[in-house]
Amino acid sequence: MFDFFLNPANVLSLSTRVLWTGLVMLLTGIVGAYLLDLHLNLFGLVFLHAMTIIGPTLIKIGYVMRLLSQHNLRKTAHVPVMSH
Repeated sequence: MFDFFLNPANVLSLSTRVLWTGLVMLLTGIVGAYLLDLHLNLFGLVFLHAMTIIGPTLIKIGYVMRLLSQHNLRKTAHVPVMSH
């Protein structure tokens, strides 16, 4: 499992998925909680409001993962070759 996170390309791919998931959750939560609120029961309304909190959290986590993976990809691309 940890080998997956040692490869910056894998983390970059995962960060893209986390960013998109967070964006979809945020937009779904906003539309549902604030535009369709009269048609929902209490559980649905609470769930959609929670999505407006969890969505941006996933966006932030995905963005940090993306920054770290891009930094690591740049770092591995500039490793000097040692000659003897």
